[in-house]
Amino acid sequence: MRKIKAKFSALKTARLGRGFHVSRPGVSRLHQRPAWGVVGIFALLPRWAGTAGALGFLSMAAVYGIVLGGHVRSVSESVTSTFGFAVDAIEMEGLQRVAEFQILEALELHERPSLMLFDAHDARERIEQIPWVRSASLQKLYPGTLTVKITEEVPFALWQRGDVISVVNEEGEVITDEVDGRYANLLRVVHHGAQRRAGEIKHELDKFPALRSRVRAASLISERRWDLNLDNGIVVRLPERGVHEALLELTRLDADGGLLSRDIVAVDLRLEDRVVVRLSEDAALRRKATMKARPRSLRNGADT
Repeated sequence: MRKIKAKFSALKTARLGRGFHVSRPGVSRLHQRPAWGVVGIFALLPRWAGTAGALGFLSMAAVYGIVLGGHVRSVSESVTSTFGFAVDAIEMEGLQRVAEFQILEALELHERPSLMLFDAHDARERIEQIPWVRSASLQKLYPGTLTVKITEEVPFALWQRGDVISVVNEEGEVITDEVDGRYANLLRVVHHGAQRRAGEIKHELDKFPALRSRVRAASLISERRWDLNLDNGIVVRLPERGVHEALLELTRLDADGGLLSRDIVAVDLRLEDRVVVRLSEDAALRRKATMKARPRSLRNGADT
């Protein structure tokens, strides 16, 4: 042990004598960093790097605040509108019974909205909820035009159940309960289920224009057959089958003898081999008095 230490001391003395430097104990030279290295990195950065970093940080903070506050859409609309994509014009087609303000309310456009961010799908669904709108289509025409095309419902008949009267389309679907004089010429059908079958009686009546103009309402009886209520109060009872033939016979009797102008309250066409007429009370009394005044030999005859 002493020999090793002595040799080591001698070796150390010899090296010092030759100019060798013995490093002090501490951090290894491989892990040492020169002091000028950190300073050199900042020296390589441009002078505007600090300003850019500060602006970047502020921008990120602003974006974070916008997202956190839920203002992304409003800010995006403002930006896109500023760059020329604001809705400047709205073109509408097909409006007859639907008012323009109803379409504008359904579009839900605020001041200078962005055409790029406008949700046409949701707007179309809102427009189609308007009573008279059957279908709608929207189209964006950049940079700033929105077109709205409307297909409106076609009024087909009036449907009455109780005190409620509605305008219905040909499929029997209710369009609106707001009925005014514009729909006075529509055929009115009465009772539940009549709205679905209005087409069948209307198509038959349209073949007899003179009779159709006198029909005030058509009532569906037991969901099987129709009664016609005329403008003078006469009720025409139609059969369940053979409606066309019954109407043909009714118009013939009216043309030949003025049947529908007489003092009667009902005409029953449900029997194939005869027409039954019900007189009014006054007409029945007059007929009874006339029959009594006749000679007995003439009372029984074909006068019925």
